[in-house]
Amino acid sequence: MAASIRVIGRILSRISPLISHSVQHNESHLQKLPARLLWTRTGALSELPSRSLCTAAAPAAKDGDAEAVKVRYKDRPWDYLDSEEYIERYGSSPVWTGYRRNHKGGIPPQKTRKQCIRGGRLCSNACPICRDPNIILHYQNVKLLEQFINPYTGMVYDPTRTGVCMQQQKILDLTLNKARDHGFLPFEIPNVEFTEDYSNKHHAVGSTPPPPCLNSGEPWYKWYGTIQPEETELAKVKKMYRAYLKK
Repeated sequence: MAASIRVIGRILSRISPLISHSVQHNESHLQKLPARLLWTRTGALSELPSRSLCTAAAPAAKDGDAEAVKVRYKDRPWDYLDSEEYIERYGSSPVWTGYRRNHKGGIPPQKTRKQCIRGGRLCSNACPICRDPNIILHYQNVKLLEQFINPYTGMVYDPTRTGVCMQQQKILDLTLNKARDHGFLPFEIPNVEFTEDYSNKHHAVGSTPPPPCLNSGEPWYKWYGTIQPEETELAKVKKMYRAYLKK
């Protein structure tokens, strides 16, 4: 028994330097690897997500970031009318100025198209509202809504003049009514001048005179007793109501 223990001790003493050398060699190689690369059970390298208590701050939106611009115009669509992009594209003119719909012949159609987006795709030469995704109809976007109202009459321009499709025209009418209800746009009430006198002294609305005293058998209108019906008409009436006439 003691001999066997001595043999096992000798074997372990010879193997231990080799084990320690291999462990030190592997540790030196592992230190060179990045911290997020670990050995899996199959022997392949895998990258684990880094965990830290501090989170990196979101990068600031640059001027050329289109997604940030779209989100900003979606939340505040009235900012687009003051941007350099809008001024460069439209200037001081309304968004529908110079728009012409593609149609056959020289005579334009009587009505605009029903909608510009068909099957999820934008048709060619879309209307002034559908062609620019940054133009959003909102009841607080007063500068945009005023472009579709006649400043002299207060009436909404006809879609055949602005070129807006029928779908966007319905949304535009609802948006204009909502803006007027919230007080962002004024109501245009025409001034009507009354030239006639509609006071109580006028004979049309004055007090009714008392009825004249009538005797028995005297008609209310004196000319009523002088009217004589025609014989043919009287015969037709008597024939029609023969069953109801008293005998």
